[in-house]
Amino acid sequence: MDTALTMIDAKTSNNIGVITLHNPQKRNALSKELITELCAALEQMRSREVRVVILRAPAGSTVFSAGHDVRELPTNGRDPLTYDDPLRRVIRLIELFPAPVVAMIEGSVWGGACELVMSCDMVVAADDSTFAITPAKLGMPYNLSGVQNFLNTGGMPLCKEMLFTAQPLPVQRLVDRGIVSHAVPRDQLESVTMKIAEQISKNSPLVMGLLKEELRLLSISHNLGPETFERVQAMRRQVYDSADYQEGIKAFLEKRAPVFLGE
Repeated sequence: MDTALTMIDAKTSNNIGVITLHNPQKRNALSKELITELCAALEQMRSREVRVVILRAPAGSTVFSAGHDVRELPTNGRDPLTYDDPLRRVIRLIELFPAPVVAMIEGSVWGGACELVMSCDMVVAADDSTFAITPAKLGMPYNLSGVQNFLNTGGMPLCKEMLFTAQPLPVQRLVDRGIVSHAVPRDQLESVTMKIAEQISKNSPLVMGLLKEELRLLSISHNLGPETFERVQAMRRQVYDSADYQEGIKAFLEKRAPVFLGE
């Protein structure tokens, strides 16, 4: 029996699954509860052997997702982005899903939601959508696998600009870099995305699964030595143990600009 979902709508038709983020009160923030439901919906799609999944927000959304639910980030000196963090789990689930996942974007995409979207196999967006990667605004020490995902998708110059400025970029910048496949007027977004999904659904699901895994393996075929990894982890620990990290979360909750002192 399918898991009951309250923050996610999941439907299938003609080998196409559609998963809609549906928690407008929190602007589809990636809370543990919402991500748990998203993972459950993906597992439902896997069991139904859908040939393509569309991930979207409700039609007319001004915010696709506000990113991490900042209220759930730890403030007790614990690493906020471990291997078992909910976002990390759903990213792996999308990457290992045996069929293509297409992100259909309306509105703005913030923080961790950018990684969620960029982990999808294709992105189709409304031509007025924007994307912002915001850990630097929160004082959050983003982890290696997350940065690697941005780097694999966007390339070094754009990755640096988005991470360092933490400012929203118009979708056309991402189209120019090949991150977003199509940017279309809002009134054409659903039809263009569905046409792509229908084309995918008619192809061999075995070949789709093979190609997706081959591309994933090729994209991660670099190794970091243990010394390098441990050094970066030590740098991250300095950040999430810092006063700046506490200040970033406190400022967000108090709806004010953070004052970072570098300590």
